[in-house]
Amino acid sequence: MEGLLALEMIRVTEAAALASARFMGRGDNVAADRAATEAMRGAMEEVDISGTVVIGEGERDEAPMLYIGEKVGTHGESAVEVDIAVDPLEGTNLVASGQANAITVLAVSERGGLLHAPDTYMDKLCVGPLAAGHVDITASATENLRSIAAALGRSVQDLTVIILDRPRHAGLIDEVRATGARIKLISDGDLSAAISCAVQGTGIHAVMGIGGAPEGVLSAAALRCLGGEIQARLRFRNDDERRRAEAMGGDADEERVYHTADLASGANIVFAATGVTTGDLLQGVRFFGGGARTHSLVMTYADRQVRFVDTVHMFDRERPPSVRL
Repeated sequence: MEGLLALEMIRVTEAAALASARFMGRGDNVAADRAATEAMRGAMEEVDISGTVVIGEGERDEAPMLYIGEKVGTHGESAVEVDIAVDPLEGTNLVASGQANAITVLAVSERGGLLHAPDTYMDKLCVGPLAAGHVDITASATENLRSIAAALGRSVQDLTVIILDRPRHAGLIDEVRATGARIKLISDGDLSAAISCAVQGTGIHAVMGIGGAPEGVLSAAALRCLGGEIQARLRFRNDDERRRAEAMGGDADEERVYHTADLASGANIVFAATGVTTGDLLQGVRFFGGGARTHSLVMTYADRQVRFVDTVHMFDRERPPSVRL
């Protein structure tokens, strides 16, 4: 399943990236998200799958398309049944303001292979392959940074941690600073950060703090493919979110620690992402006369393959692409 789907999923994330990139710097995050969602859904309808969206833009009443429970794909006789988690545009505000690290993302697995996470918050700790198995989200940030440093064979002062720049993280930021570790504060995009910490050469060694639970599942799918690790705990903002989680058949225990395989348990996982604005991991969409160029990442768990895909899209065949390789 993975080999057949990998390139198809790249086409889906590329379509979303191309559509949303037109809105870079235009100050309209809603329009950027709508463009990505419409393009992603349209591309997905052409893929020979019988897919169910388990993580999407929201519930049916809140999202006109790519809502939780929506059926996508051709649903032909040969179509394989899959669960799909999507974030048509991670970093809508980043695109609207022309900032780095906006991406289009999806993960696909066999039925039941992705946790149906409620639309709430998660406390997350993400690390790369060398530090996997050496961290504990129930321990302090100080203890975890020491463990990560030991696993990487470097000092704590050489580590860089990504944290979302939110008031709720004031205490965490103070603690990390006290250890001497470096911090990269981001306004949005902890999914992109989670992937970056598992790829050598990005200079990112961990992601800490509270972000979206759906993004946690997508992060887990990527980190399983890369050999990294995520540990997470649900953090409900109100009783209504807790009741909705229970209605979905989930565990509403905020003390439960979810590990990577709890969030993305599938044996056949495909993860795909395309850059919208240039960031730590992927180049953004670059338009030229008659076309555009995209930079994507596709990973398959069972095949143990990670591919970076550089694609030239020719919109106008009559105009030769003015692209420099």
